Amino acid sequence: MKYKAKSVIIGKSKKNSDYDGMDRPIFISLFDINDPHKTSKVPKKRFDFKNGVHKIILRDLEVNYLLAGHDILINNLEEIDFKEDKEGHLIVTGKQKF
Repeated sequence: MKYKAKSVIIGKSKKNSDYDGMDRPIFISLFDINDPHKTSKVPKKRFDFKNGVHKIILRDLEVNYLLAGHDILINNLEEIDFKEDKEGHLIVTGKQKF
């Protein structure tokens, strides 16, 4: 499903202490501004993938990796689309305007 957003942050959520598998719970937060990590602005929408994701696949997007939080930041978006496949991958595509 496609969503209108100016930027997104993709990050890992805390996992259960008794889980030792390779999948990780993640979140995707949508924002109306670029560089939301530099502000105290809350996301306009947040998606949680609590069952875990094995791999995030980013297609045709310019991304930034935020070292402090180990998050992925995607700015200058017009729209973003993400879906899970059968192998536990989250595929993220979108349109950016520079």
